[in-house]
Amino acid sequence: MATAISFEHVIKRYHDIYAVNDVSCEIEAGSIVALLGPNGAGKTTAISMMLGLTKPTSGQVRAFGEDPMRRVARRHYGVMLQQVGLPQKVRVGELIDWFRSFYDEPIAKDTLLDMADLRDLARKEAVKLSGGQQRRLQFAMAMAGNPRILFLDEPTTGMDIASRRGFWDYLRNFAKERDRTIILTTHHLDEAETIADRVLVMQKGRVIADGSVDALKRQAGNRYVSFWAGGSVSEDTIAALPNVNEVRWSGRHVRITTDSPDEVLRAVIRADLDVSGFEVSQGQLEDAFVSLTAKDGGEDETITDRRRGR
Repeated sequence: MATAISFEHVIKRYHDIYAVNDVSCEIEAGSIVALLGPNGAGKTTAISMMLGLTKPTSGQVRAFGEDPMRRVARRHYGVMLQQVGLPQKVRVGELIDWFRSFYDEPIAKDTLLDMADLRDLARKEAVKLSGGQQRRLQFAMAMAGNPRILFLDEPTTGMDIASRRGFWDYLRNFAKERDRTIILTTHHLDEAETIADRVLVMQKGRVIADGSVDALKRQAGNRYVSFWAGGSVSEDTIAALPNVNEVRWSGRHVRITTDSPDEVLRAVIRADLDVSGFEVSQGQLEDAFVSLTAKDGGEDETITDRRRGR
């Protein structure tokens, strides 16, 4: 598999602050990668170096083997940023034509309008679109050059549920059928969990976790036991069960965080508690994200899915 993006011992330092600190990784062509992290983790700086907007202090960043500071690398890019101002008195179709003019082999205008569901709005002034419609227009603009790598920053902000579903369905097919690479940053971890082949978690300028969604859940080490508790079951009773790390109540629904779900289940059964609807799981990506970023104390060690080459 070809490498779309590579980082080799990349450091980006602003005076004494390390925004990115000795990051090495490769992103395979044709993969969908979610880059996650708390505010200030280094995500924006890492993306800026991928886009060729800033140079690393040391180390090497490459896009299909080329320096992303060079146009020959950036011609493969499509970028959908979170905050984009649209020009006044320019129609949707005119704006798409303008972006198509930047590329040697652009996607057809009608195809772009259809993929963004904007055909009926082609003659409308761009700034008069709703927030969700403007995001779809920005998507069409990002796709204008038929990019090999698509960068998405909070792409579904402002979209309604139907638009979000259609957007992700299209991107899955786009990546699979055309062997395109998608690099995604989002605070909607449920979306990342649904679409990403691989997740990179950054904190304090380092990659602290790297792997599939399932791999990150295993690395986080948490398991969850959930059930419905009858009226006779108190909070003190649940808290007194063995191997309980955390308990969350939602009405009468109980969710226990534990590193030993079997022990919790045995204790519930032995105590003959009035409970029903048992479920044991590794939780959601959000649970793993919170656990991994809480565990990391800034040590040099990174958590990696060993089945992947670094």
